Amino acid sequence: MTLFTKEHCDKCEYVKNNFDLGSMGVNIEVLGPENPDALAHLAWHGLVGVAEKMLPILVLDDSSHIAGALNIKKYLAGIAN
Repeated sequence: MTLFTKEHCDKCEYVKNNFDLGSMGVNIEVLGPENPDALAHLAWHGLVGVAEKMLPILVLDDSSHIAGALNIKKYLAGIAN
């Protein structure tokens, strides 16, 4: 799984700080001008338009996605139990 975030995003930080993402197999990619590979990966998933409206975005192993901190929190809490 991949979590797309950006710098200075409170909702992104909330997800990163409240779950042990590494142990859950979640890679974090920070979107920004200094990381064009993350943007390319986001575009590969066809999620640039989603990212313009809402972050964070969690891309699941089946390439589906969940957008928004609350939705991601519910999903991660469900798989953590």
